[in-house]
Amino acid sequence: MATYDSIVIGLGAMGSAAAWRLARRSRRVLGLDAHHPGHAQGSSHGHTRIIRKVYFEDPAYVPLLERAYELWAELSRLAGEPLLRQTGLLMLGPPDAPVTSGALRSAREHRLPHEVLAAHEVRRRWPALAPGPDVVAVWEPQGGLLSPERCVLAQLSAAARAGAELRHGEPVRSWREEGGRVVVETPRGSYEAGCLVVTAGPWAPALLRDAGLPLTPTRQVVCWFAPVSGEHAALLTPDRCPPWVCELDGTNVYGVPDTDGRGVKAGVHEPGEACTPETVRREIAPEEVEAIRRLLRRILPGAAGALRQAGTCLYTMTPDGHFVIGQPPCHPRVVYAAGLSGHGFKFAPVIGEILADLAVERRTRHAIGFLAPERFARAHPGVQA
Repeated sequence: MATYDSIVIGLGAMGSAAAWRLARRSRRVLGLDAHHPGHAQGSSHGHTRIIRKVYFEDPAYVPLLERAYELWAELSRLAGEPLLRQTGLLMLGPPDAPVTSGALRSAREHRLPHEVLAAHEVRRRWPALAPGPDVVAVWEPQGGLLSPERCVLAQLSAAARAGAELRHGEPVRSWREEGGRVVVETPRGSYEAGCLVVTAGPWAPALLRDAGLPLTPTRQVVCWFAPVSGEHAALLTPDRCPPWVCELDGTNVYGVPDTDGRGVKAGVHEPGEACTPETVRREIAPEEVEAIRRLLRRILPGAAGALRQAGTCLYTMTPDGHFVIGQPPCHPRVVYAAGLSGHGFKFAPVIGEILADLAVERRTRHAIGFLAPERFARAHPGVQA
């Protein structure tokens, strides 16, 4: 049986980061994934991801984001290419909407560079955008975009160069603790290690069944639309139109300018229908596309042209929409990051660092108490901590 210090299950955004940060500590690391690098079956694909510091979800995320920015810069140097593109970012909505009021709270609490703009100022500075008169915007110049496929490949490459052994196309059948070690079984054999790191995205509920975590994978639809005209196309590039998140009648809609000729990316940042990676509907109905186009037309009308591409991805939701990082109560040699709830990708390198801390030292300097699994035991009696 091959022996390692740490085994990582799942090599998407979080797992590739964990393998990189563990291998950096001269750990003998094995990474396992059922799919090929950059696959589109989970949550680490889609060509672009928004990154921001004015975090409306909770100001407690901001220190983690500060470290994530540092690590994305480090990874860019290792990869020899810029992985984070700072375009600036707009958070739009009514003044009392969580998107805008929460973003402003984070910006003020952590003294982040920002501006508060009225709707007419948004329309003047970015003519493609057409917010209604009752909308305000929080502009964050440090916001921008990540390329998820390139980021994952860069983390995998950094992990391999640091000595990690990475195996794709090798699904995990089971794992168990035995004799003070963790044993992992795959179709190709058995492996043992002193610590197991589970970063399996929508496959985590099955792998962490004993932890009793309230995790629900949900189906999301993402579309790329052509501009309605060549004149509009000139206004929809990243230098003329930043990525944005907008609350429209209680629905969070997001958009990413045309970065690579695919068109403007748009979707709804809300939990979709519950599913598993095996049962998710991959086909997309015309009415689903039209629902996103109608919302896009209200904020970025020149982008709501013909459909160029559509796809699905999976959110793994927790009841409160916040991540959960910790260990199963009966398995002290297992650590995990799960329930990223559709907004975790930007945190990947710092979550990898946190998991490496927990795997090696059983503690981390990062303030993650608000992400601890114990909160579910308090809110949902009967759920294990």
